[in-house]
Amino acid sequence: MDTAYVISTQMLENYGAHSENGKFKDGNAHWKFKGGTDYIVTGFDRPANAVAFVCAFLSKFYEGSRGMCWKEYPTTVQTHDEWLADLPSIESDDPQTLEHRQWIVDNARYVDANDTEYPYPFATCGANGEATWCPKTLRK
Repeated sequence: MDTAYVISTQMLENYGAHSENGKFKDGNAHWKFKGGTDYIVTGFDRPANAVAFVCAFLSKFYEGSRGMCWKEYPTTVQTHDEWLADLPSIESDDPQTLEHRQWIVDNARYVDANDTEYPYPFATCGANGEATWCPKTLRK
């Protein structure tokens, strides 16, 4: 039976790639931790398969020149139920807590490995018809 898994990621931005070449060997790498994304992945019966699936499309998305500026990698894997339990309480009386919880849920990206509407690994079309790879534009 398939389980919904939540793969949480961490992003890094290379500030050195914006004004220089961003390479370690030239002393121009200057990486900083940034936000991340929660990918809610269905269509797998094992967490390792879900993580590998997310790694595959992140690797494709960040290849080439994007890879010099940005990296994104999985940090945790949980079942969907575990992820929901770790969120701020839905029973809170604090409006900010409830708003924060809703923001996290609304910004998660839902991915079904068997979804034929999104070709693997989620190809989209750029402004000039070129193939682009963008996990940030997945269905909500």
